[in-house]
Amino acid sequence: MATETMKIEMVSPERNIFSGEASMLVARTSDGDIAFEPGHIPFVGVLQPKQVKVILTDGSIQYVAVHSGFVEVCNNEVSILSDRAELASEIDASRAEAARDRAQQALSADPDDEAATAALSRAETRLEVISLANQ
Repeated sequence: MATETMKIEMVSPERNIFSGEASMLVARTSDGDIAFEPGHIPFVGVLQPKQVKVILTDGSIQYVAVHSGFVEVCNNEVSILSDRAELASEIDASRAEAARDRAQQALSADPDDEAATAALSRAETRLEVISLANQ
């Protein structure tokens, strides 16, 4: 009989972001969105700025804003290594909105501003995670 859960570990250089059991994890990689379930074949991928959705064993959902990093799946364990990631409960909506506004202003002055493009992506990911978590 196949196992119905898998171990999830999300870490950044600063801390352990999330650790627990889940029945599914959905993430955006450079190849598109991918869902990992127990028994998934080994996989390594580059994460794109987007939310990661973790469906816990009790059916609840944990959303995480992941801004870049890697995902590895092996032996019913999913490891996410991210340089920057935040649980939905840790995100300050007003700060994310202000960051989005600053980035949009910078991009209106210079559409090729890479730092502003990255800041806009992070802010939009944070706001999307807050919105999903509040549904």
